[in-house]
Amino acid sequence: MLKDFSKYKVLVVDDIPANVLLLKVLLEQSKLQVFTAESSKEAYTQLNKEQIDLILLDVLMPDENGFELAEELKNDASFRDIPIIFLTALNTTSDIVKGFDLGADDFISKPFNKEELLIRVRYQLTLLEAKRTIQQQTVELKKTISGRDKLYSVIAHDLRMPMSSLKMSLNMLTMKMEEYPGHNKDLIDILLNANELSEKLFTLLDNLLKWTKSQLGGLVAFPQNINLSALAEGVIEVFTMVASNKKIKINFASVNIDETEVFVDIDMVKTSIRNLLSNAIKFSHTGSEVGVVIKRENNEVLLSVEDHGCGISEEAQHKLMNVETHYTTYGTENESGSGLGLLLVHEFMKLNKGRVFFKSKEGKGSTFGFALPVRED
Repeated sequence: MLKDFSKYKVLVVDDIPANVLLLKVLLEQSKLQVFTAESSKEAYTQLNKEQIDLILLDVLMPDENGFELAEELKNDASFRDIPIIFLTALNTTSDIVKGFDLGADDFISKPFNKEELLIRVRYQLTLLEAKRTIQQQTVELKKTISGRDKLYSVIAHDLRMPMSSLKMSLNMLTMKMEEYPGHNKDLIDILLNANELSEKLFTLLDNLLKWTKSQLGGLVAFPQNINLSALAEGVIEVFTMVASNKKIKINFASVNIDETEVFVDIDMVKTSIRNLLSNAIKFSHTGSEVGVVIKRENNEVLLSVEDHGCGISEEAQHKLMNVETHYTTYGTENESGSGLGLLLVHEFMKLNKGRVFFKSKEGKGSTFGFALPVRED
């Protein structure tokens, strides 16, 4: 409850001077700034002169009564947010209902109790202050959100694009180095490490931007016809170089490649494959193998990525798709991660009418994948 009411302005509207004087004295004892009017016309004069915070309004007045004045004020954008307390000898249910229908915030029956009146006035002013605080915080929050969105936009355009170019350049350099025998082994190791790091940074940046966009409701799928096998093959080619750093071999098998046509957002599906492969490599032991299989089952095309790494405990499996738990752990060589990869795959599959599936056994390995509806001709 507010303690200092000295900054608040209250307008008392009553056609009986004695009532006006009594209310003025009472309210000023609570250090409120009090303004008075004995008619609707005088009330408008005061409202146009002062920034009134609360109106105490008598109902039974000549010319225009309190109900009529309240209705006019609530229809006027300049005054509709000012709380109104009716002061009236009318205390029937119909009168009270009518007052609230017209926008009244409270009713005080005449003759009124002084303490009750002051408590009700203070209560309305406390509510008003809370409302103003919320409105101010909302404005500040909108500014913060706007600033954040601008920052994400800058990151997306000014950081993502050069990061993508750097990644592609390192991919090309790595492939070219293999064409020249007798090259410096240390130089190749440095290049391979740089290439792997660029892939990880690009994946992390891409995941962060897309996850944020999905949480803001700004992520929309733009589907088109693609061959899932052909798309996966391109992603696997890039990740073969990343896997080679852990001496991991990626085996790719596509059953009935001509039957793997789907109608999806290419970028979302490509990111999903990239995340599944990245996780499989991360949790695989050095020198092991990762298998990627694409096949059609009934009206779905399934892509699964299988590793023979450390696997996931049953307890941890329940946390994988839960945003609240945000599960993440280190890889077999202490590789870190954001924990957003699988969550993002789950979001992308929902947007493309697909689903995510997985199975895992601790110490034995895991299989993660997704299913997409077959393209309808």
